[in-house]
Amino acid sequence: MSPPTSSISASGSMAASKPAKIDDYVGLAHAPRAATSCTVKPISIKIDDGADGAVAGGGVVGPSSMYVSLADKLASLEKPVTTLRLDYRYPARNKLCVRDVFGAMNELERQYHISNFVLVGWSFGGAPVFTVGGSDKRVIGCATVASQTAETEGVKSLAPRPLLLLHGTGDRTLSYSCSERLFAQYGSTGDRELKLFEGDDHALTRNSLEAERRIGAFILKCAAIDANDETEATLNQKLVQDEDKIGLMEKGGDLRGHESVK
Repeated sequence: MSPPTSSISASGSMAASKPAKIDDYVGLAHAPRAATSCTVKPISIKIDDGADGAVAGGGVVGPSSMYVSLADKLASLEKPVTTLRLDYRYPARNKLCVRDVFGAMNELERQYHISNFVLVGWSFGGAPVFTVGGSDKRVIGCATVASQTAETEGVKSLAPRPLLLLHGTGDRTLSYSCSERLFAQYGSTGDRELKLFEGDDHALTRNSLEAERRIGAFILKCAAIDANDETEATLNQKLVQDEDKIGLMEKGGDLRGHESVK
């Protein structure tokens, strides 16, 4: 097996395959064990950059299906937090993915008057998270799971806005040293946290509930929402069974590229 690297960004010409469509993700609106009282609205965002205009292609459930689970939890809080699970048109191509993130933020601000954002990314997703987070002051915090280091220079401009880095020391796709380097590059003048999960893999399958809880608490802290017993109980709910994590990732497009849970 090849050793982990520091990047899975694509190089060369744009992939020939067409981006996915919203209809490809039917049945992934909610986590399997979630109450479905919150509203999930599929949206398509037009990006005027000469590439295909449909935002899709990077996966919509996240590492170990954390994103779909956490979105339900945050939406169900007494003070709900709106989330957008963004599917890139052409994953692993940072310039295009950055435009997707900016387009999504602009759309949420225009349509829903949301002006503060916490960006969360997995694996390659660290590149657009830190590129946008380092340059746009609407971003009030950034969190990543198993981030690469290529095209993440924006992390140096993020402080003093909060940073959360999660990584497994058994990651065979991207070494945990990537998150250690990002932690150092952020500097010591802001609010930073690095959590390494001993022996865990690229999707943190062994510790996904704990990782999800940490990300949720981080988002609430960035949004200045006080946590209470009810909030903590919600974040600790297990909405995705262990045996469903990988299947949902495959269905959601999260494992179609270089990402691996091996």
